[in-house]
Amino acid sequence: MGIRDRLNRVGRALGAGPHADGAAELHVSDPRFDDWEVVRDFAELESARAWRQHLGEHGIEAVITADWPLDEFGRGDIALRVQPGDWSEAEELLGEPD
Repeated sequence: MGIRDRLNRVGRALGAGPHADGAAELHVSDPRFDDWEVVRDFAELESARAWRQHLGEHGIEAVITADWPLDEFGRGDIALRVQPGDWSEAEELLGEPD
């Protein structure tokens, strides 16, 4: 048994399963964001994180939400949400350049 197998065994014993990078930024089934407006839907976490960062750099608070936990590769039904009233500005920032 190699070191990797031993570490995986210890992780499973401690309740740690595989998870995607950035999973801590994801709000799963969090009712605090139900009234926030969805700007974009994503299938994987990495793209959602990049666009959330882009909005944040322009002063728009955004969160990443999902109704269900993602798989170990960071895939699932992911929504990028902004506060009510910020949708138009966020949509403009995320839109295609002219």
